[in-house]
Amino acid sequence: MTHRAALAALGASTFVYVTAETIPIGLLPEIAHGLSVDEAAVGLLVTSYAAVAGLTSIPLTALTMRFPRRGLIAVTVALFAISQFAAALAPTFGVLIVSRLLCALAHGVFWATIGPIAARLVPPSQGGKAIALVFFGNSLAIVLGVPLGTALGQWLGWRVVLAVLAILGAGCVAALLVVLPRLAADHVSAGIGATLRDAVGVLRNRGVAAVCVTTAVLMIGLFAAYTYLAPLVRRDAGLEGAGLSALLLGFGAAGLVGNWFIGRWVDRRPGGLLILLIAIMVVALALLVPVLGTVPTVVAVLAWGGAMTATPVILQAAILRVAPQAADAASAVYVVAFQIGIGAGSLLGERFVRAGWLGALPLLAAVLAVAALVVVRASATAFPRRLPAEAPPEPVPAT
Repeated sequence: MTHRAALAALGASTFVYVTAETIPIGLLPEIAHGLSVDEAAVGLLVTSYAAVAGLTSIPLTALTMRFPRRGLIAVTVALFAISQFAAALAPTFGVLIVSRLLCALAHGVFWATIGPIAARLVPPSQGGKAIALVFFGNSLAIVLGVPLGTALGQWLGWRVVLAVLAILGAGCVAALLVVLPRLAADHVSAGIGATLRDAVGVLRNRGVAAVCVTTAVLMIGLFAAYTYLAPLVRRDAGLEGAGLSALLLGFGAAGLVGNWFIGRWVDRRPGGLLILLIAIMVVALALLVPVLGTVPTVVAVLAWGGAMTATPVILQAAILRVAPQAADAASAVYVVAFQIGIGAGSLLGERFVRAGWLGALPLLAAVLAVAALVVVRASATAFPRRLPAEAPPEPVPAT
C-alpha cells in the first residue's frame, strides 16, 4: 500500500484526538479537585464537547470544502494542540470549558475529512483497508492512550497530561505537513450557501441515509450500555479494582484484533462483515442481560469490544462508497449521526440507571442492534454482501 507514512500520521492524529476527547472521564476527580468544582460539573466537559461537535460538523465542513485537504487537516490538528495547551494552563473551569469547545469545533471537520483523505491516498479497491489503518489509532487510544493518560494524571497531575497531548498534537501537525501529499479540494462550490445546501442535500442519497440511520440506531444502543460497562461488569462478574481494569483493557485490545481483521476484508465483503459484527454484538449483549457469572461475562465483554470497535471502519468505508462525488459532505453527515448515537445513548443510559434499570441496558442495546441489522439487510446498495473484484487503478496523484 502506498503512502504508508501519510496513513501513519493520520492514524497518530486520531490517537491523540480520541485520547483527549475521553481523558476527562479518567481524570474526573483530579480535575474537579484542581479547579474546585464538583465531579458532576466536570462531566459537562464530555457532554458539551459532543454537543458542539455534532452541531457544527455539517456547517463547518461545508465552509471548508474548498480548502486544500493537507492544509485543512493540519489546521484541525493544530487547533487541537492549541486547545490542549490552553486547557493545561486554564486558571478556571470556565476557561477549561472554552478550550475544550475550541477543540470540539475542529472535531467535526477533522473526522469528516480524515476518511476521504485516507481513501484518496490509495487505489479505490483499498480504501477500506486504508481507513482501517487510520482508525487503528482510535483503538490504540482506548487501549493505551486513556489508561496511560489516566495513570500519568494521577501521578503528575491532569495538567501534565493535557500538555503532553498538546505536544503530541504539534508533532502530528509537523508530520502531516511533511509526509501528506498535496491534495486539492474535492470540488469548488459557487459559494458558502451552495456548499451548505450540498452538505445537507446529500441526505437525499438513499445510501447515505441508510448508513446514517444504521449508525445512529446502532450507536444509541451501544453507547447506552457502554457508558455503564463498569457497573454492569461489577454486577455480573463481581469484578472491581485491578480485575475490572484488566477487563476494560481487554475490551480495547479485542478492538485492536477486530480492527486488524476487518481491515483485511472490508474491501471485499462489507455487508456480510457488518451483519456478522452486529450478530456478535447481539449475542454478547444478550449474555449480559442475566447474571451468569465471571466467565460468561468476560467472554461476552471481549466479543462485544472486538465487534463494536471494528464496526465504524465498515460504516466509514460505506459512507465514502455510496457518495464518492460528495465524500466530505457525506462524512460530515455521518459524523453527526455518530455524535447523535453517543449523546443520545449516554443520556438514555443515564435515564435507565437512575430508574434502577441497569440490567436492562444490554437488552436495549441488543434490540436496537437488531433494528440496525434490519436496515442493513434492507440496504443492499449501501451494504453489498460482496464487492466486485477490480484491477486497482493508480492512486489519485498529488496536486
